[in-house]
Amino acid sequence: MRNEKEMIDLIVGIADKDERIRAVYMNGSRTNPNVEKDIYQDYDIVYVVNETETFINDENWIKKFGEIAIMQLPDDNDNAWGANHDFRQSYAWLMLFKDGNRIDLGIEIKEKAQESFKNDYDKLTIVLLDKDKILPDCPPPSDEDYWIKKPTREQYYAHCNDFWWCLNNVAKGIARDELPCAMWMYNVVVREHLEKMIEWHIGIKNNFTISVGKQRKYFKKYMTIELYELYKKTFSNSEYEDFWTAIFTACKLFEIIAFQVGEYLDFSYNENEGKSMIEYLKWVRNN
Repeated sequence: MRNEKEMIDLIVGIADKDERIRAVYMNGSRTNPNVEKDIYQDYDIVYVVNETETFINDENWIKKFGEIAIMQLPDDNDNAWGANHDFRQSYAWLMLFKDGNRIDLGIEIKEKAQESFKNDYDKLTIVLLDKDKILPDCPPPSDEDYWIKKPTREQYYAHCNDFWWCLNNVAKGIARDELPCAMWMYNVVVREHLEKMIEWHIGIKNNFTISVGKQRKYFKKYMTIELYELYKKTFSNSEYEDFWTAIFTACKLFEIIAFQVGEYLDFSYNENEGKSMIEYLKWVRNN
């Protein structure tokens, strides 16, 4: 497997030799000083180009990056669902190579790149090459934009209420033997409220100056062993008995976390909502 230096040298080298490419920048986990490096990290790369058409019409040029195992064209896929992406502005190739490396490569015209740096700047950006000095100087990369944000009182109450309320739909799905619906309601709707509360709990413990990563992938790093063990048990297989166990574990974890978050932020946690819903869940389970 090619190492990071080899990959960066390749990415920059291709750009340096191609007159159509005027600048290169990288963002994502490889630029984040708070993320431990491993061999599975993508290379999130953008080439700033004079135009996009010749790159899109002749894709043989991407073979220079290595032997591709599988590739996705996300803009083509989005357009298939009606996105109406303007390929004249930007385009992307997501490439997984046979040596295990992955490059998520985007191209965008100079005007779009400059607009992005001005209006939607990602603080994890590093400029790797700038032939014409068209990109502004970047400060040292920081994941500050992704830090957990302290909730408002209204947000806290809304997440608590919706967590407990939506569990009634999970229970009805199980009672009706409608597994897909019950699983979706539990793992998409209800879980989002549970995990948002866990985020806030972690934020409190770390002064709201950290990120838990995409899809909360760093929960294990920041939760106590005891709470993380409970969290793991909120996941279920397709057997209804296991599903019920996971649901009641999620209720227990939510009560612990939500109470502590409310106490710290001086928000009143409504214990009656949880007690009433747990009674209902037990009633459905026993009928």
